[in-house]
Amino acid sequence: MKSRFLPAAVCSAFLILSGVVSAQTTLTAAVDYTLRNNPDVAIDIRQRRAIDEALLGAYSGYLPKVDIGWGVGKEKARNSNTGYRWSDDLTRQEKSVTLQQMLFDSFATANEVARNRARMQSAAYKVSGSSEQIALKVVEAYLNVLRLRENVRLTQENLQNHQKTYDQISLRATSGIGRRSDVDQAEARLALAKSNLIAAEANLRDAEIAYQRYTGILPDDLVQPDGPSDEIMPQSLENAIEKARDNNPLLKQAKADIDAANAQYDAAKSAFGPRFDIQAGLNYIDNSGGVEGENDSRYAMLRMNWNLLRGGADYARLGETKQLSYQAIEIMKRTLMQLDESTSLSWNTYVSAHERLPNLQQHAESSLATRDAYTKQFAIGQRTLIDLLDTENEYYTSTVEYVNGQYMELFARYRLMADTGNLLASLDVKPLVESDPSQRVEHSNPWSKSDYKKTGTPQSVVQEEPAQPELEIEPDEKTTAAEPLEATSSLEKEPVLEPQPDLIPQKAE
Repeated sequence: MKSRFLPAAVCSAFLILSGVVSAQTTLTAAVDYTLRNNPDVAIDIRQRRAIDEALLGAYSGYLPKVDIGWGVGKEKARNSNTGYRWSDDLTRQEKSVTLQQMLFDSFATANEVARNRARMQSAAYKVSGSSEQIALKVVEAYLNVLRLRENVRLTQENLQNHQKTYDQISLRATSGIGRRSDVDQAEARLALAKSNLIAAEANLRDAEIAYQRYTGILPDDLVQPDGPSDEIMPQSLENAIEKARDNNPLLKQAKADIDAANAQYDAAKSAFGPRFDIQAGLNYIDNSGGVEGENDSRYAMLRMNWNLLRGGADYARLGETKQLSYQAIEIMKRTLMQLDESTSLSWNTYVSAHERLPNLQQHAESSLATRDAYTKQFAIGQRTLIDLLDTENEYYTSTVEYVNGQYMELFARYRLMADTGNLLASLDVKPLVESDPSQRVEHSNPWSKSDYKKTGTPQSVVQEEPAQPELEIEPDEKTTAAEPLEATSSLEKEPVLEPQPDLIPQKAE
């Protein structure tokens, strides 16, 4: 992958032109920072942590319950102790301690624990899926900034070449050698080249805003990534779909939701069974029943409670949970279909982009050779001005298309990694602890909010850019000197498993 992109000097050229000196940020650093600071990911993290606390609450059904009671007030009584006459006002006091331990609740607690454990796993897979999708958006924004910076550089170079040609033609016309029509033609092409540069710079600003949308910071000197190696890439469409079905976290989330729905259905069945508890208590009552004095009692009981009729509410709840379990199954089927579609589209994009690159490279190299030859021939009068301007335009558009093709192929690789659930691994980014479905995250003190981490000041990762062999690259959109650029945005649409748009914007009309 290294051989396809410009050397470090090209990227630094843009910074020299803009007068900016800044640190370098790798793609891995940008993704890692985003995962730990992006609110979209943080929302899913908080949901995961909330479910962890709910799982802890579900386990409490196995543990004993202790209640302490106390009361004080006035009492008047009329009973056999008072001769069926109203007694004097007495100050009544009550104190009690009750201990209750569940022995059997028709598996309600066991199923509630299973349901919340499945919910915890689902939430963990959701964090993992969100991380992969947000990472892909950062990758797209990152690559777009690099691509459009190169587009601006090529557009500036194109403008310089047109300016040079215009100056030569104007000098000839002033000297009486050239024709006025040639000056007008060169001036028209020059004006359009200036317009293209303005549009290219606008496209770059849009890409930088998109980058900031996900990372929270504007891009500095971004390091050209190598991309996923051929060794970890799927070898065929069937292999890609197989990997996606095995590893995609969103599909795993849908399967965990089925487990949660089934456990909820089983928990609803417990309402039709009995409940057994051991209950022990101490009661102290003073001045009760119209008689002054203490009345103490101690007891230990085995209690059974079995509801036989509750107006059909339990039966309706059982039917509701059954339908919810069927719904979860259909959602899993839909997720699987969307995953297969997304993986197939990513594979098709990757294959077509990969196969186009040699032809685009040949086109760019041939256009460069033709332009150089026509420039020499124009100097000795063997080529017309139109020939010269057309070859300049051909070289410009060929390099643009070659650059766009390179970045399209690179982004298609990352898209396949995201579909197969391996994007973070391919970027060497450590997963979030909340994405681990096998265990609960660290418990926090619920009485305090001091553990809330606010987004800190972004830290750029300074890293020496790896040396890369020289190669030509191209700019933004498929724009020619005869076709003005239009400012466009390449932001992706939100749906997670919906087909994702290509990295390269459409050609301006």
